[in-house]
Amino acid sequence: MSADPNAVRHIVVVGGGIIGCSTAYYLTRHPKFAASAANITLIEASVHGVAQGASGKAGGLVAKWAYPKELVNVSFDEHVKLANEHNGKDRWGWRYVSTGSWEGRGESPTASKPPGEKSLEKTLGLPDSSKTNRKRSGLPDDLIWVKEHLTESYSSMAPEGATAQVHPYLFTTSMLELAKQNGVKFIAGSVTAIKQSQGKVTGVELLEQGPTTSRSLLATEVIVCGGAWSLALLPGLPIQGTRAHSVVIRTPATAQIAPYVLFTEITGTGNGVVSPEIYARPDGTIYACGPGDDSPLPENVDDVVVDAQACDDLLRNVTSISDELRAGEVEFRQACFLPVSSIGGGPIIGEVEKVAKGLFVATGHTCWGISNAPGTAKAISELVMGGKIKCANLKNLQPSKYI
Repeated sequence: MSADPNAVRHIVVVGGGIIGCSTAYYLTRHPKFAASAANITLIEASVHGVAQGASGKAGGLVAKWAYPKELVNVSFDEHVKLANEHNGKDRWGWRYVSTGSWEGRGESPTASKPPGEKSLEKTLGLPDSSKTNRKRSGLPDDLIWVKEHLTESYSSMAPEGATAQVHPYLFTTSMLELAKQNGVKFIAGSVTAIKQSQGKVTGVELLEQGPTTSRSLLATEVIVCGGAWSLALLPGLPIQGTRAHSVVIRTPATAQIAPYVLFTEITGTGNGVVSPEIYARPDGTIYACGPGDDSPLPENVDDVVVDAQACDDLLRNVTSISDELRAGEVEFRQACFLPVSSIGGGPIIGEVEKVAKGLFVATGHTCWGISNAPGTAKAISELVMGGKIKCANLKNLQPSKYI
């Protein structure tokens, strides 16, 4: 914080993903924030706006059983508060969901009953084996969008009320819009360097879009929330990018899609045992994602390459267990890079005092960025505006352990 209590602060947030946009929002909600005393600017490198990386292409899972616990305990409650305050149900698809582990086999499209085929009903007088099979496998009665006869086992992974979801793109863009309503400024451009003098942050070098111009921007505090790209500004961070593919399928309007998130183990699709995750959304779409790979991180989020074969494999796997998915229309085939710690552990959150006073970082959230964004943003806002994190003990996540 500035030694002069009357000085205007210039806070720059680098990165327009869920962490950056939530941080901008929470800064404006801090009790010590005043628009006359603090200018907040969020900068995003993508020409398409915010939420173009992992934040816009995630599943949107929010879970009490995520990690690290010290952050989860804050984040889940903050998600609930945000949804209640801003009508998250309609604005970004907030709802509680059931989460289950599903094991079974997939089948090829030709294995489905041909159109027009009718049963001769020779087994009509026998006991209903489907109810027996459903009970034996543990498949819930309302999970009808997964083929029952392919199910070997199903088990719930979390108690009721412990798992929820948001639409990640809508959540991220909503956080930015709410922040802008409180005076946050948005700039489309790339931060190429962080300026400092006498051990303190003084500004950033910015390559601004449309038309491209290079200029300096004053800053008393800089918060790096660039996901896997944070490494470009803080080379000492133990962060690497892991590419993950996903697809979004719009199911037929007549399909009954109960709110489930499934962690699957599917056999018989030609690739041994595969483990896609499948997320039903309230807008009638289903999101599915596959495993990660070691594709090199491009210089800009707009340069992420989608591997068509990876998406085709994912589609073949998830449609092999559901007629509703097989009959749906593919809306998106996409890829993103998750920011993963190269030495294990959770995210890195705090002030990077060894580099410069006033320099903060929040990245490395792996697959839990959406879930842990509100807690991260609340903690960073407390640290930047008040000088101390009060909402949780995040000592184990401090950047001083790495830089």
